[in-house]
Amino acid sequence: MTDIFQRVYHYILTFNISIFDIVDVTIISVIIYRVLMMVRRSRAAQVAKAILLLLAALVVSSVLQLRVINFFLSHMVAMGMLALIVVFQPEIRRFLEQLGSTTLGDMFSREEAPPEVEEAISQTVQAYASLSRDKVGALMVFERKVPLDDIIKTGTALDSTVAAELLKNLFWNKAPLHDGAVIVRNGHIVGAGCVLPLSGNTNLSRDLGMRHRAGIGMSENSDAVVAIVSEETGSISVAVNGMLKRHLAPETLERLLRNELLPKEDTSGSSNKFSALFKSKKGDKNDGEEVHGK
Repeated sequence: MTDIFQRVYHYILTFNISIFDIVDVTIISVIIYRVLMMVRRSRAAQVAKAILLLLAALVVSSVLQLRVINFFLSHMVAMGMLALIVVFQPEIRRFLEQLGSTTLGDMFSREEAPPEVEEAISQTVQAYASLSRDKVGALMVFERKVPLDDIIKTGTALDSTVAAELLKNLFWNKAPLHDGAVIVRNGHIVGAGCVLPLSGNTNLSRDLGMRHRAGIGMSENSDAVVAIVSEETGSISVAVNGMLKRHLAPETLERLLRNELLPKEDTSGSSNKFSALFKSKKGDKNDGEEVHGK
């Protein structure tokens, strides 16, 4: 074992690698990883592929000395940087918010969710199963890293544990707060009747109502998990990172919420992978359909 360490040490000295170089590479690797995780879950993934193709075409045109094509591509790349900032303004803002609310330790490890979160998920699933059967509209936002204090201020501040009967009362169509969203923080209800930002995406399906558009808009502007019940059809949906998963069975809703809010309990080895739940499983009843809200 000592011989191995000596060889590694000799290798580092041979290439003149210092501890600062290792720290430098580690930090860059973490930043690239976080950016890739953000990109793969949004519309940026498709645009990133197009950018890579343009850069590849730029390199090829330069090697083959295709001067006219190279001229146009180089100018497109130069102007495209400003266009990317405008197009991906929501993603950039969300990334900066997540970066500002993340400690150094969070970059390398995940915090354990409070024990109240698991009970909140169970009570939410019970309430949504009942609300879905009765076709009562519902809109719940589970806060994660990005604080939602501005959203809470638009409604009524509460301080209550999540209970199925309470949720059914809040979303009853004659209740004063039924039109707004319920905000859940660390397993506690902290706001009700809250107003959410609507999605600005013009490509959303026309059969999506205001609740769904508000849910998608909230997920576009934060890292929150939004659970929705349609008042017209009773269908259960969940929005995360601008993507909407529709027509969920209560069992699928519970699995999805656990995967997003309780990553430590993920036994499949794919911690916190929302996209993995989009794949239908054999024999899984009513596993839902995906709608790209972004």
